[in-house]
Amino acid sequence: MYQNSERFLTAFNRIEKMLRALLIHKKDVGFSKAVKILRNSNALVREYSDDLLEFAELRNAIVHNKLDMTHAIAEPHDAIVERIEEIEIELNEPKRVTPLFSRQVLCYQSNDPLNQLLTIIHEKQLSKFPIYQGDTYKGLLTQKGITNWLASKKQEESFAKSSCQLEEILPFEKQDNSRFIHYGMTIYEAIEIFKEHTSKGRRLEALLITKNGKPSKQLLGMITAWDILEIS
Repeated sequence: MYQNSERFLTAFNRIEKMLRALLIHKKDVGFSKAVKILRNSNALVREYSDDLLEFAELRNAIVHNKLDMTHAIAEPHDAIVERIEEIEIELNEPKRVTPLFSRQVLCYQSNDPLNQLLTIIHEKQLSKFPIYQGDTYKGLLTQKGITNWLASKKQEESFAKSSCQLEEILPFEKQDNSRFIHYGMTIYEAIEIFKEHTSKGRRLEALLITKNGKPSKQLLGMITAWDILEIS
């Protein structure tokens, strides 16, 4: 039966090897330095950087206080060992946006009637719809955009009976409220995209997933701001 210190050091050494593999230059730097370098560009390392730096201190305590090759004075608690092993697994095989957020996304053409979309909103409680003109992505239509359009028509008595097309409503939607990402992106990178836009005062409504992150490819799924709140 392995002692906790042995399990901890095994996981630590594997993580250190992974960090060195991620470094393009300076592969000879220490563990803590590698974490501090990589967290500036790697969302996954940044997510766990505080834990990793604490692990580095604990590792030093274990190694420096070893009485011999089979006994260590500093013996990590079970929770610490389980935590570093979980992080090792995540660093080795990070969760990605697919298949986690793979789903059938209801898309509409720009010349589709508003009534058709309103029926779906009522029946399925959906709120975000990618709009295309042929194969060209035109924008993401949300309930807020529809509300803005309705507000602009409040003085027109006949607007509710009109056969309004979705392309007439898109100009009332916030511009750049969506972004395309590739299916292999990690969930940590996706979270950071939402955070980055929010910090700049440009709230994203959704990330749209395609195989290569291009709007011209088939939609494989969608991540909304609410999805991010549930996993972050």
